[in-house]
Amino acid sequence: MDFAYSPKVQELQARLRAFMQEHVIPADKAWSESAAKHIHPTALIDGLKARAKAEGLWNMFLPGLKSDEPGMALSNLEFAPLAEIMGRLPWAAEVFNCSAPDTGNMEILHRFAAPEQRRRWLVPLLEGRIRSGVSITEPDEASSDPTNLKTTIARDGDHYVINGRKWFTTNAIHPKFAFTIVFGVSNQDPMAPRHARHSFVIVPKDTPGFRVVRDVAIMQHYSVEGHCELEFKEVRVPVANLLGDEGAGFAIMQARLGPGRIHHCMRSIGQCEVALELMCERALSRSTFGAKLSDNANIRDWIAEARIEIDQARLLNLKAAWVMDTKGTKAAQTEISMIKVVAARLQTKVTDRAMQVFGARGLTSDTPLAYLWTWGRALRFIDGPDEVHLRGIARKELKAAEARRQA
Repeated sequence: MDFAYSPKVQELQARLRAFMQEHVIPADKAWSESAAKHIHPTALIDGLKARAKAEGLWNMFLPGLKSDEPGMALSNLEFAPLAEIMGRLPWAAEVFNCSAPDTGNMEILHRFAAPEQRRRWLVPLLEGRIRSGVSITEPDEASSDPTNLKTTIARDGDHYVINGRKWFTTNAIHPKFAFTIVFGVSNQDPMAPRHARHSFVIVPKDTPGFRVVRDVAIMQHYSVEGHCELEFKEVRVPVANLLGDEGAGFAIMQARLGPGRIHHCMRSIGQCEVALELMCERALSRSTFGAKLSDNANIRDWIAEARIEIDQARLLNLKAAWVMDTKGTKAAQTEISMIKVVAARLQTKVTDRAMQVFGARGLTSDTPLAYLWTWGRALRFIDGPDEVHLRGIARKELKAAEARRQA
């Protein structure tokens, strides 16, 4: 495993850092002022997207891009350090058409979409003209086990009829939201195999019976794109809106979640770097009891531990990306689970220390730390809670141990 960044990646890093410094970071104040009013700054983002696309910094996340699709077709290993740079500003990934949940939706549409689905939904996503959602988790079920999910997708002639409730569908109030991909039970036979009863269907936003119930705050924070609760009441969509094969929902979900999970981790590492930089700056500039904060042994320890832990997480992230590239997403399942647990926990740990160094100001919106801590805590649920990932990691270890015992 050689994780040295290639000349190509180093050149892209330099270009991306320059773009962030020249165009994105100066726009942060305007973005934040709009976000504080719970208004998506569409004109600002559209201008930045047009500039990023013109400079070729576009769709960097999708390895399998075809020659007629806009983007760079980077590997996961090549994309990782670039996602880290974007992640330093939580909203910046949208500028480069590399933000969730669109990235995951483009992944599965790219792999499973029929030609008409590709024309209607994938192409506009790749071009950055629309946004999308994915509706999996439900408010009334233990969604960490997707076999518990109760939303129904019932065949009725040439249509599917969808009934159920979903929540945490990101983008549902984004001005450019066009559709969501809904996961539900399509085989009503309770005796059918547990992992062959579910399907994904595409539901356009203007479909009768589809309703945004509310935008759900995450630890009292509302996002400008929304993490919404949705109602599907006798929602009818053509059978042609089925994504992939009927009953293949679990396979498609796994194809989607692997890259999505690691992308979150890549961005998280960038946010941890920001927290560490702010902690160091504060420690050097603030004095108490006649000495700089940086003179305190415990704060020096926090800084050193943060550097060690961030670098460890980055290496684990790169290993997961390398396994995905060389052996496939399924083979990298354990590595993806490990970095998913590590990155989310690390983000809360590093930002918590930085907030402590800032004192009461660390709790306010004067710095990004409180938001970064909140998002790190949310990442311990997003794309599967820690416990589910730990369970999978332990299962693999115990299976190996059992094989050693038998040998």
